[in-house]
Amino acid sequence: MAQDNNYGKGLLLGFIAGGIVGSVIALLYAPKAGKELRQDIKDKSGEYMDEAGEYMQKAKTKAQELINDGKQKSERLISEAKKKVDVLLSEAEEIIDEAKKKGSAFADEGRKEADRIKSAVKAGMDTYKAEKEA
Repeated sequence: MAQDNNYGKGLLLGFIAGGIVGSVIALLYAPKAGKELRQDIKDKSGEYMDEAGEYMQKAKTKAQELINDGKQKSERLISEAKKKVDVLLSEAEEIIDEAKKKGSAFADEGRKEADRIKSAVKAGMDTYKAEKEA
């Protein structure tokens, strides 16, 4: 897109430059007095300067429109990305909470099993001591 825009600018500037050169050559070969010729050159150059100014104003307006459009699109994309990130963070928090609950339940079961084994070992040692003394 930028390349097409540059091509268009170059083409327009080429036409303007060609028009100026052609006008100057035409005026120089016209059978007019020096004062008239200078006035014609001055008038034509003023016209071309006005056209160039109009072109520059149009280019500035178009550039500003493109900048504003780009800003709006980028703001919209950023907003959408933030929403998606918020959803992902919320889902991640839910997964972490669920993992904590399952981990806590597993730890409770492990403690109960360890207490049961500890009680069994203690009972076994008590039985061993009782048999040894008897």
